[in-house]
Amino acid sequence: MCDILVNCESFKHWSPAVDYAARLAATVEAALTGIFVCPSPSSLVTPYEAPELITELMEASRELEEHASRAEASFLAFAHERGVTRAAWQMAEENVPRALELAGNWHDLLVLGRGTQGSWGLPSAVGSLVLGTHMPCIVVPPEGATSTLDRVAVAWNGSSEAIGAIHAALPLLARARQVVVLHGQQRPSASMSAWKPPFDLSNYLARHAIRHEFLMLSEPDELIGGALLNAAADVEANLLVMGAYGHTRFSEWILGGATRTALEKAAIPVLMRH
Repeated sequence: MCDILVNCESFKHWSPAVDYAARLAATVEAALTGIFVCPSPSSLVTPYEAPELITELMEASRELEEHASRAEASFLAFAHERGVTRAAWQMAEENVPRALELAGNWHDLLVLGRGTQGSWGLPSAVGSLVLGTHMPCIVVPPEGATSTLDRVAVAWNGSSEAIGAIHAALPLLARARQVVVLHGQQRPSASMSAWKPPFDLSNYLARHAIRHEFLMLSEPDELIGGALLNAAADVEANLLVMGAYGHTRFSEWILGGATRTALEKAAIPVLMRH
């Protein structure tokens, strides 16, 4: 894991998610990029707005971009104080999902803050970023969290999303003193249903020299989200790794129940990949 990206919803103060990202980057000896996304001026107005309002909005947007650009020194100092040796600051003019997706092309991991003051800190908004950026994401709770990796819990149900999340987390799992696999009901996703024989997680982790143990969970699907969080708390995990599961019923959240529960209630960082 060489390059970590963190979404900064403010440059006037650095959120718990930014602090976590910096400490994690220092722990794994990765480079860290902080990104602040300014909305494109053209997205703020329509041709039918009064000329005076258009001018005012354009000027306000440009002023915000100038202030964001000048925040580079503050971010670099913040990162270096936490042990990051390679840090960079990026200001982007785009919508947030698209900007993070583009920046993700040269990063290995995205850190997002849940419960921040900005609109992108809402659980549903964070979930849309997890699904839309197409990269591994760590979602940090509002209170912040330790970046130590003594114990890592891994949610496992045999799905391709779970496999992808575990693969993305390998550099972190390798540093953990204890890895506990929370084994729920084996219910592979459609993309894995025809794969025979089933993916052997134990052999896969052993091949990467990751010592692990299994903890079986018996709760039904509708309760598995809470069961995962309770089990992670019971083993005193510092990080939960799980797949981000999409939902096909548009009358509900686009995210599946376990993912939604983790985004709403997790007290520790959660690494997700869709």
